[in-house]
Amino acid sequence: MFEFTFTLMEQLLFLDIETVSEYKSFEELPERIKPLWNKKAQILSKGEITGEDLYAEKAGIYSEFGKIVVIGLGFLTGDLNKNPGLRVKALASHHEEEILKQFSDILDRMDSKNTILVAHNGKEFDFPYLSRRMLIKNIPLPETLNISGKKPWEIQHLDTMEMWKFGDWKSYTSLDLLAAIFDIPSSKSDIDGSMVSGIYHGEKDLEKISKYCIKDVVVCAQVFMKLRGLNLIEASNIQIVD
Repeated sequence: MFEFTFTLMEQLLFLDIETVSEYKSFEELPERIKPLWNKKAQILSKGEITGEDLYAEKAGIYSEFGKIVVIGLGFLTGDLNKNPGLRVKALASHHEEEILKQFSDILDRMDSKNTILVAHNGKEFDFPYLSRRMLIKNIPLPETLNISGKKPWEIQHLDTMEMWKFGDWKSYTSLDLLAAIFDIPSSKSDIDGSMVSGIYHGEKDLEKISKYCIKDVVVCAQVFMKLRGLNLIEASNIQIVD
């Protein structure tokens, strides 16, 4: 596993994605996809809820039926031991392919092979979701996401939820819970993750979703700092960039 030096920490890229159902409603699904979603919904609900009713609530969290509308990114800056800083930005678009290409270009500029991706529950959700959607959109996988055939210690992914587990696999620990116990301001204010798809399809408000996503990136970075025994990043040292 990685030995954390300041040089290595400068290669960290914190991220969070916001996903929604690819179509606004079940009725808009292509005819070939409808029965496949119904089969998925039957498994998820054990037959208690119809695929049509479950679509708006659950489709967005599955990469085969959802899409990414915002990717939040965070880059550490400054003296990480004494006065750390964080630069954050959001890639947002109604056209998923556009933000996936932007994300891929950023990784290329950072040297994707040596970039370390960090997210909360990233190994279960963010990293595979990004990889699958890139393949669906015919975008070549950046080296840091192309994990096929790699040994576990060769994969440049860190997951703050996994770091917190310390080998304990009994339960899921939310980012909001870690923020609370470490006394870090929460990203949850006027919206939370369960509301994103409804806000997107109902209001088309990418700016609101982007602001929420950026807050999650900041909280993830702050939790990471705590887990590494480093100082929290002062609010004055957090910069939102276009």
